[in-house]
Amino acid sequence: MTSTGSGDDAVAPAAGATRAHPRKAATIYDIAQLAGVDPSTVSRALSKPGRINAITAQKIQEAARSLNYRVNPAARALPTGRTRTIGLIVSDITNPVFFDIVRGAEQEAANQNYTLVLAESRESNDTELLTAHRLLPSVDGLILATSRLDSEQIQELADEKPVVVLNRVVDGVESVVADVDAGVGQAVEHLAGLGHRRVGYLPGPERSWVSGRRGEAIARQCAQRDIEVTMLPAARPMMEGGRQSAGDVLAAGVTALFTYNDLQAIGLLLELTATGTRVPDGLSIIGFDDIFGADFTTPPLTTVAAPHAETAASAARSILARLDGEERPASGAHLRTELVVRGSTGPA
Repeated sequence: MTSTGSGDDAVAPAAGATRAHPRKAATIYDIAQLAGVDPSTVSRALSKPGRINAITAQKIQEAARSLNYRVNPAARALPTGRTRTIGLIVSDITNPVFFDIVRGAEQEAANQNYTLVLAESRESNDTELLTAHRLLPSVDGLILATSRLDSEQIQELADEKPVVVLNRVVDGVESVVADVDAGVGQAVEHLAGLGHRRVGYLPGPERSWVSGRRGEAIARQCAQRDIEVTMLPAARPMMEGGRQSAGDVLAAGVTALFTYNDLQAIGLLLELTATGTRVPDGLSIIGFDDIFGADFTTPPLTTVAAPHAETAASAARSILARLDGEERPASGAHLRTELVVRGSTGPA
C-alpha cells in the first residue's frame, strides 16, 4: 500500500521495511528546511525542473538526496491540502480602477499555478493592517495595491512574507510604480496648447502616496511652462468626492483641473453640468487612470491612463520569482503613463 505522507510529493516506504520500526518518510517540508527555501519552491523544483534558477535547484536536489527523498508518483496526483496562493489587498473593490489590477495579478498567478485571494481595506489603514495579518498565514506572498499603511507597517509585513507594493515606494520593499511624469507632461503640454494658464489639482486621500506624487508632477510640469497651479482641499476618491468639491473648484478660478482619479472627475463633471457650468467651455477636466466608463460621460473624459494590469502582473511575477529562490532587490519597475484626449478638455 502506498503512503501519501503529509507533503506534496510523499515517499512510499522502501521494500522490506519492517512494521515494528517504520522509517518516517521525508517530505518537501523537510527538504525546504534543509535547503533554506520555501516548500512551494521545492515542489516546483521537483515537479517542473527548469522553473527556478540553477543554484537553488542544485541546493534542493542535494538536500533531497541527503534525506533519501523519493517521489511517489501516486501521491503526486493526490490533493495536497495546501493551495499555493498570492494575496491582493485593494482599497476599494467598487472602484473600476482595480478591474485591471485584479485581472493582471490573477492571470500571472494562474500562469504559475497559483490562486489569487482578494480582499479590500475600504480606504482604512486599520482595516488594511488587520486584513493583511489575517491573510499572511495562508498566502505565500502579498500584493498591496494603493496601500494606506505606514511605511513601517509595510516593512514589518515584508519581514514575514514576500510583499510587493503597487503605486508606492517603501524603503526595503519591492515596488512597482507607474511613471506619472510621462502622462502628466503630455497633459500639461495639451492644456498649454489650449491656452490654459491657471490649472488646479483636486487631490485624493491624504494618506495616498500616489495622490501626492501626482500633485508634485503637476506642479513640476506646470512650473516648467509658467502655468499657475492651485492645490485644492483633499476629496474622497469617488464620485461623491468630485460632486462635493464643485464649489471649491469654481471658487478657485482655474480654467482647467486635474483630479486625483476618474471617479472624482466624473462626479465633478456631473455636478457642474447639473448646476449650469458646461464642460469644457466653463472648465476643462482631466482625470487619472482611464477606468472602464471614462468614455461613457458627456463629454467623454480626457484622462491620464496608467498601465494597471501590467503593474499588477509585474508585482505577481516578482513574488513568484522570490518564491522560486531568486534574489530580487527592492526596486521601482517604472511603466509609462500616457494622455488620452477626449471631449472634457478645450480652449481656455
